[in-house]
Amino acid sequence: EHLHETSPVHLSIKLRTVPCPVICAFPSNILVNYTMAQAPSYQHAIVKQVLTGDSIIVRGQPRGGPPPERQLNLSGINAPRLGRRSNAADGKQDQKDQPYAWESREYLRKKLVGRDISFCIDYKVPSSGREYAMVLLGQENIAETMITEGLATVRKTGGKASEDVHWNISNGNRFLEQNKGKEFDAVIEHVRDGATVRAFLLPDFYYVTVLMSGIKCPGFKRDNNKDTAEPFSEEAKFFTESRILQRDVKIKLEGISNQNFIGSIHHPNGNIAEFLLREGLARCIDWSMAVISSGKEKLRAAEKQAKERHVRIWKSYKPSVSSVNANEKEFSAKVMEIINADTVIVKLSDNTTKRITFSSLRPPRMPPQKDSENVQDKKKIKPLYDIPFMFDAREFLRKKLIHKKVNIVVDYIKPANDGYPEKICATVMIGDINVAEALIGKGFATVLRHRNDDEQRSLCYDDLFSAEMRAQKGSKGLHSKNESSVRRIADISGDLPKAKQFLPFLQRAGRSSGIVEFVASGSRLRVYIPKETCLITVLLAGITCPKTKSQRGEAEPFGEEALEHTKTLCMQRDVKIEVDSTDRAGNFIGWVFVDNLNLSVELVKNALAKMHSSAEKSKYYEEMQAAEEAVKNAKSKIWASYVEPEQKEDEEEVIQEVPKEAKSKKKNIIVTEILNVDHFYAQHVDAGQKLESMTTKLRSDLTSNPPIPGSYKPQQGALCAAMYEDDEWYRAKIEKVTSSSSVEVFYIDYGNRGTVSSTRLAALPAAFHSFAPQAHEYRLALIQVPSDEEDKREALAQFMEIVSQQQLGMEVAFKVQNEDNVLLYTGDQLNVAKELISKGYLQVQYRREKRLAKLVTEFKECENIARMDRLNIWRYGDITPDDAKEFGYNK
Repeated sequence: EHLHETSPVHLSIKLRTVPCPVICAFPSNILVNYTMAQAPSYQHAIVKQVLTGDSIIVRGQPRGGPPPERQLNLSGINAPRLGRRSNAADGKQDQKDQPYAWESREYLRKKLVGRDISFCIDYKVPSSGREYAMVLLGQENIAETMITEGLATVRKTGGKASEDVHWNISNGNRFLEQNKGKEFDAVIEHVRDGATVRAFLLPDFYYVTVLMSGIKCPGFKRDNNKDTAEPFSEEAKFFTESRILQRDVKIKLEGISNQNFIGSIHHPNGNIAEFLLREGLARCIDWSMAVISSGKEKLRAAEKQAKERHVRIWKSYKPSVSSVNANEKEFSAKVMEIINADTVIVKLSDNTTKRITFSSLRPPRMPPQKDSENVQDKKKIKPLYDIPFMFDAREFLRKKLIHKKVNIVVDYIKPANDGYPEKICATVMIGDINVAEALIGKGFATVLRHRNDDEQRSLCYDDLFSAEMRAQKGSKGLHSKNESSVRRIADISGDLPKAKQFLPFLQRAGRSSGIVEFVASGSRLRVYIPKETCLITVLLAGITCPKTKSQRGEAEPFGEEALEHTKTLCMQRDVKIEVDSTDRAGNFIGWVFVDNLNLSVELVKNALAKMHSSAEKSKYYEEMQAAEEAVKNAKSKIWASYVEPEQKEDEEEVIQEVPKEAKSKKKNIIVTEILNVDHFYAQHVDAGQKLESMTTKLRSDLTSNPPIPGSYKPQQGALCAAMYEDDEWYRAKIEKVTSSSSVEVFYIDYGNRGTVSSTRLAALPAAFHSFAPQAHEYRLALIQVPSDEEDKREALAQFMEIVSQQQLGMEVAFKVQNEDNVLLYTGDQLNVAKELISKGYLQVQYRREKRLAKLVTEFKECENIARMDRLNIWRYGDITPDDAKEFGYNK
């Protein structure tokens, strides 16, 4: 300071290695000679991260794995400090940025991150191990540059404070709603693992944790306070760090999980998740893929490439072998029936049918019930009506698909197991609409969760997940917080009292709207009436249809064709019905219209039904008569071998003759009263004349000597004469005297019971006591009655249809507690029990007698066929309980 500028001065300065660079300004008249005491030793590295304006993290070149890292502090300068998030447990407040701290850090980050630098360690603090170094970018001294830019000097006044950092977001869901789909400018501050980062969202400085959408990388597990790295976790982390750590990126928030945001991270070259997948450092995650708004197919394609190359995590990958024939992979078909919410039946161009199951879709299921509910409601559930939203799902599919052409792409085939047939699982498209996706979007079904390594899934699996998330967000269907009300359905099929009670309502309604739920034969339909929420069985009026074939193949000609024709016309279609009356089994007899086509007339026109005499009273008689005459003259189908009725009657008499070899074993009977499918009363034909003679004489005696009304005093167990509804006298036994004017009686010659007034009873003359009761009680052998009430009624109706108003052959198979268990045969030697089992109305009862073994085997074969064809009681699958004898269970 004592030198004058006008005097030339020569100085020799010896520079030594010092903790900070010497930055001096000398007057122009001073000439300085620099000499170095020792040449510094420089090392080379790549800047990985900038912590503050005076602190960086560097790494070496990767060789066989992630390279080592070290933190360097710039010697001789002190940059403003960035704010820090406080520890909630300490109760301290968050620290804010010092003035220009963010600007200082950002300047250095943009300048150095990813660049090659050289550095020389000036000194190392022994206590903390912190290293201070001179850092050069090329020939540029970084510390000098920071000071020159005014970013490495702490300014006490005049500096503008940085914006406050939002370390915590109090309501993550609301923040996501406000910013979903928005692209933020962001800086990645930390990489936790290959797919999880922490970042600042600019310009408002939100500090967030982001999980990359759609993927998951190998991570780090914490065991005994020590982090254990999964295979390839270090490589995945380094891959992400080396590309986006402290780089300017774009982040699009797409979802949230446990207060961590899910989003896509884009740098100038694209989505980092796609690159991780392509390198085999990540795998696609189904639930996370669902939140991605676009680009799912790129991620799946990248993962597929890595699998095919067998890189890193896919090194031992083995692709699943497709069992789908290439020629049957994709086809078009017409939807004929909706089985339930995940299965349809389609008809192909060659008129064959296939059962198609929607891929990766789970239909509604019965919610768990309380024990008290199970005790109160012992009846078997009806899945279509009792499972919440099952009916809604079926109706959605029925209205959208029935009798419509669809495109089908088979995704996989689920092989048969546990007695269930194989399933063809496919993606079904109607136009551009994925049916499964639409169903899930309505909340009528959910997505079937597959294992991550399970490639047997829907072609549009990610779209299904997205649809489910939309349904959950909108609280639709199965995702509704409100409990769905139980759909109360009154099933009055086969219930004669209820049918008679309901008949006037249907008759007054004229044409009622309905939905055909099931077609049992060409002329027998099960119809649901939405307005009355009831199920009824409708027999087509004015016609008789040939019976459908049994498993033995003994069918009336064109019976199966009539069934298929009726199915094609009306199965699961909206129809109109006009009810005329009911039969004695509780079925409604009426006319059914589909698109203004009269089904009865259509069957007659197609020579698949004959006009019944009851049609003469209807307004459709002339139309049906003209149609029948036309097909008769054309000798079409059922009229191809038409013969005169007289000849037909003679043939029937021949058919009904009992073979001579069977006469010694069988008795001919007529069923007079049916209590259940396996329980009935019958009269022996050979005693018919004696019974008729006795009854005629009884009525003659009581007519010539009429009893005085009310004079007879009924006593329980006594035989008497009772006047039936037809005002004729019959023998009866008093079972109970309910009151002075009402008595319950059992008609001993017919097997039916009734309640009569005491004034319609009389003492039975002694001459009629000795004649044995003619109503014999029997049980149908080798059958097991279903437990479900609906199935019971269907079986009973079928049993009544077979045995009523015809002579049957009867053979006693065995006795149980003095009750005869019998086999019944129709006039054409059709075994009644076997026929009911083959049509899926009954199950086989197991017996150990050797003489019955052959018969039980035959019955079991018929039952297995009915089960495989899903007939009647088997239509929803195997109903055999796990504790049945065939499973080896013994109480």
